[in-house]
Amino acid sequence: MANKLISQMGLPPSLFHIFSARNILTAKDALSLPEVDLMALLDIEIDLVRSAVAHISEATCPPFQTGLALLEEKKKSGGHLSTLLPGLDNALCGGIPFGALTELVGPSGIGKTQFCLKLALLAALPECYGGLNGRVIYIDTESKFSSRRMIEIGEGSFPHIFRLQGLAQKMAGRIIVTRPTSISEFNDSLQQMKLTLLQNEVKLLIVDSIAALVSWDNEKGTISSRQSPLRGLLSFLKSIAEFSQIPVVLTNQVRSHSSDDTFHYIFQGHRKETSNSERSESHLTAALGIQWAHAVTIRLIFEAHSGHRFIKVAKSPISPPVAFPFVVESSGITLLNQEGISVAGSEINAIRCQGCNVLTQ
Repeated sequence: MANKLISQMGLPPSLFHIFSARNILTAKDALSLPEVDLMALLDIEIDLVRSAVAHISEATCPPFQTGLALLEEKKKSGGHLSTLLPGLDNALCGGIPFGALTELVGPSGIGKTQFCLKLALLAALPECYGGLNGRVIYIDTESKFSSRRMIEIGEGSFPHIFRLQGLAQKMAGRIIVTRPTSISEFNDSLQQMKLTLLQNEVKLLIVDSIAALVSWDNEKGTISSRQSPLRGLLSFLKSIAEFSQIPVVLTNQVRSHSSDDTFHYIFQGHRKETSNSERSESHLTAALGIQWAHAVTIRLIFEAHSGHRFIKVAKSPISPPVAFPFVVESSGITLLNQEGISVAGSEINAIRCQGCNVLTQ
């Protein structure tokens, strides 16, 4: 807002021309100077300066809103994309929220893409079948998208619907798949689809996976050590979610720490010896770092241990820390426990591939 042009603020033409002649073109130019300095620079009376500053300030600052207005706006524009997993939908008060970033993080092969394929199908289904009846933009950075698998999920989940002639092909035709290999290509893809987004045809945006884009650009050396590729991505994705009021789902990879010091601190006392499998398990953490973790609204962790896979609601403004055991079937992901299992303490953020069951009833 600081860079908003004074020419767009409706000042009287005579006053605007004075500002323009002194090269004061933006709100920042005008508001960063004391009134006395501005009066001397513009060579006008102090009353005119104060009036102009007040006008520019009002035009620059966003209007205030009451808490009640924000609540009513949220109710009006909000919504959820159901996952058709009753336990998870209940924990998230309806499913994947509109207008927010939802992150799926976990090791490779755990089921994140299976989850995304089901969501893509649900967003494309006609409303009479419980879908959103819209298009889906699926950014497939690791070439994991499979139309055949998505149709298999549809046939397993809605056999009575997918027997209808041509419905499977129609659903597949609503999903726009792109495979960018860099952040710049990713941005270009969405810029080309901006009109489709603005026309409210797109009901879901999926990026599978966001970490791959960043790591590829790092490997190519296209990002300097001082640049933050996430900052631009986060701003772009959040603006899409908020402006279009659609769910944005992003998958994230895990990485392992290289030093034992990353998980042991002095206050923990003497550290007991651990096996290689336990140590590697303890090292797993979400990629992209703390900046990314703070930006997402919902974080779902996918992990596997004790012979089961789990979806954990690790971050949510509305849900308590809870985990759901699941299996992957022909119809997609199925929860084994709709009630969920409470998760103790810091274990909600742990990411495991094997080992002891740390979840408590």
